[in-house]
Amino acid sequence: QVQLVESGGGSVQAGGSLRLSCAASGFYYANYYNNWCMGWFRQAPGKEREGVATIDSGGSTNYADSVKGRFTISRDNAKKMLYLQMNSLKPEDTDMYYCATVVCGSWPNLRFGIVGQGTQVTVSS
Repeated sequence: QVQLVESGGGSVQAGGSLRLSCAASGFYYANYYNNWCMGWFRQAPGKEREGVATIDSGGSTNYADSVKGRFTISRDNAKKMLYLQMNSLKPEDTDMYYCATVVCGSWPNLRFGIVGQGTQVTVSS
């Protein structure tokens, strides 16, 4: 059973940085994770999911306009890890952040598969 576990959230002041991590486990084959498209989205209670960034197996990325130039998505296939480096954080970035498998090519209308439990990011002004 594939599982995704996020970590790295926390509270920071505006202008600060955080690095989110997502550990994947349960893949049957050593190279299976490599083929998945992965992404981060954020969601507040009662609101719709907002795609933040995606990365495909070849390393091609997509970003929401609101985070371009500030966030960087990356992956380490050998470790089955996904990352989101968040710089120049703003109060409006406050949200619960989730990593997920995504249907490749579905940006910007992302279709999600497996979703982690989320990690809270809070940015104070």
